[in-house]
Amino acid sequence: MKRSKPVAGRYLGYREADHQQPFARFFNPVMAPLADHVCAALDRGGVPEALMPGLEGAAENLFGAPPLLEDGFVLTEDGGMRVSIRTAMPGVTPAMIDWWFGWHGDAAAKYKLWHPQAHVHVAWRDRPPTGARGRGLYVGQTSVVDEYIGSDLIRGAIQFVPPASLGFTDPSLADDSRATIVCARLGLGDAPVDIGFLAHHVRAVPGGSEMRSRFWMGGRHVAGRNLAGGLAATLARRVLKLTEGDARALLVHCAQEMPHLAGFLPTLHEEQTRASGSD
Repeated sequence: MKRSKPVAGRYLGYREADHQQPFARFFNPVMAPLADHVCAALDRGGVPEALMPGLEGAAENLFGAPPLLEDGFVLTEDGGMRVSIRTAMPGVTPAMIDWWFGWHGDAAAKYKLWHPQAHVHVAWRDRPPTGARGRGLYVGQTSVVDEYIGSDLIRGAIQFVPPASLGFTDPSLADDSRATIVCARLGLGDAPVDIGFLAHHVRAVPGGSEMRSRFWMGGRHVAGRNLAGGLAATLARRVLKLTEGDARALLVHCAQEMPHLAGFLPTLHEEQTRASGSD
């Protein structure tokens, strides 16, 4: 992965001014241990490509055929990787997830709630439209983030895209009490190069929701956003080879931040939406 340089004034954790925010009580630097199924996936190590479908098989994998493997990672022959992980989210609804992805992107202090040991900074590239609801809060927007994946500081550009653009058209997605799916093109924040895709499928289950996260990174997914980016992407595809360490770090990061989010999201959502008179 491409390590980014720290920016002056950006920092891990909360400082005195952050604690004055109305949502600051939800900042908890203590994170739960990894779930048993995550530890089992890490112990197992990489698996054959056939067990983790590529992006072209994602819709069937998430909404049709029984999943071959829900938790784990694979290194692909083209130098990329795929990562898959499940997260139990008690008390969380799919609609809360859409709200969260729209709400947290305008302030680092909000973003740090999600992963207090890794998230540093966040900003929208362009201001989202006012009055939007559901996926309209973030789809079509780009979130530029500074975060640690393992020990590497990454400056990423998360370009949220409509689910249908990645082939996700299941009828359940029309009802946010049943399901949602957060989809994005992942790229570098300080260069016009994209490096992968993500999808977080959230479906209602008794007592809350289950999130099933998928990442497709590197290899054939590397592309430029313009001419200069295209030249850089061509070089990157030749020399950039994602490693088992990269896959493990991404799996662990997701497996830490999503349960942590579930721990405070229902109460935060209730307080914030009540205060703003929205849902």
